[in-house]
Amino acid sequence: MKPQLAETPGAKDCFYSSTLLWLLGRNILGREMSILVVCGSSPDKEVLHDLGFKNVTISNLDVRLKGVEFDPYQWSYQDAERLTFQDAAFDFCVAHNGLHHCYSPHRALLEMYRVARSGILVFEPRDSVVARIGIRLNFGQEFEVHAVAANELAFGGVKNTSMPNFVYRWTEREVEKTIRSFAPWGRHRFIYRYALRIPWGRLTMMKNKGLLVLVRAFLPALRFFFALFPKQANGFAFVVLKPRVPLDLHPWMRFDGTSLALNEEWIRARYGQL
Repeated sequence: MKPQLAETPGAKDCFYSSTLLWLLGRNILGREMSILVVCGSSPDKEVLHDLGFKNVTISNLDVRLKGVEFDPYQWSYQDAERLTFQDAAFDFCVAHNGLHHCYSPHRALLEMYRVARSGILVFEPRDSVVARIGIRLNFGQEFEVHAVAANELAFGGVKNTSMPNFVYRWTEREVEKTIRSFAPWGRHRFIYRYALRIPWGRLTMMKNKGLLVLVRAFLPALRFFFALFPKQANGFAFVVLKPRVPLDLHPWMRFDGTSLALNEEWIRARYGQL
């Protein structure tokens, strides 16, 4: 899959919108579904509202909010690593470039999984050889100082504090291992999409404009390179669809009508001395 250009200077994140549209077109998402957004911000409201989503709750740890900033959607003060919602409280859970602001991105990912009935959608940086080279060349950040600089030196870091967060970058294999460890009872469906993300906000804020000029000059070459090697793109979206019960259960598991149980007959047919 060819990566997209996630954003242009001053524009909305088209990677976010196009991924949602892609999921809507395949009936993976529906506009009437209940959606929880964790680590949410104003771009979440703009994109989801523009696409016609009706039942959305946006949550974050921003103490500056009064609760009306996301109207007509609901707002909830929530720690993504310790959500207060019940299991399967929402149809889908979404995080747009927010998990790397957590002390434990894996814990937040599993909390999203827990409160979602059907699945989760996550946008995060991707770990790749090119991304690591970009950090060494100061194109990317290992610690997200820019986010704190853009938020009055008081917010935007880990758990929305003034401490710049480490930018945790994911791979496909890591996503799958994390989910399968947490929910080993069934077969999941994983979907991946990629985008070239240019950190225009950080580049324009930097006093040294040399890197900004260089990126603008080499942007066509960057697009061509990532079209050839999409998995080297720094933008990454992944969808995890929960197993359908009983259709997607592993054969050594069964559903007894109320809960999951071990399929003893299947095991006894394959292992002796039982």
